[in-house]
Amino acid sequence: MLIKYIHLLAISTWLGGMIFFTTIGAPAIFRTLSRHDAGTVVGVIFPKYWILGYISAFTLIVTLLMIGKGNIAAIRMPLILLAVSAVLALTSGLVVGGKARTIKAEMRAEATPDAKKAELRKSFGKIHAVSAMLNGTILIINLVYLAFIPIIMKL
Repeated sequence: MLIKYIHLLAISTWLGGMIFFTTIGAPAIFRTLSRHDAGTVVGVIFPKYWILGYISAFTLIVTLLMIGKGNIAAIRMPLILLAVSAVLALTSGLVVGGKARTIKAEMRAEATPDAKKAELRKSFGKIHAVSAMLNGTILIINLVYLAFIPIIMKL
């Protein structure tokens, strides 16, 4: 029973955090602060946001395996969904997020010429689009995963 509770807590926390940050937190930050300051605040939040995803994904996979008690056939599809979400979360945080931080640091460097800053802004826009796509994909996969919760809770 405790394992199932932890499992539900992990998916609720991950999805709740994603939905809150994507629909309420980030938009409010960008409406309230200057673009520069909002970017700074979001840049501080993102590493914690990704860690929440990593911990949630790990917890979900481990608890699902425990709930499935070695019967991989019974949990195959939910396990695949969680594995894909975990890989996308790691890619978003470690690869895409790393590139975004590097570009932002270069943009904020005073020695960077204006022409170079314009090029960096364009690069940041592209990496931001990839990040948003990954975030949306993870969100959708995790919402699809919810359809398996009644089945998982009966195991």
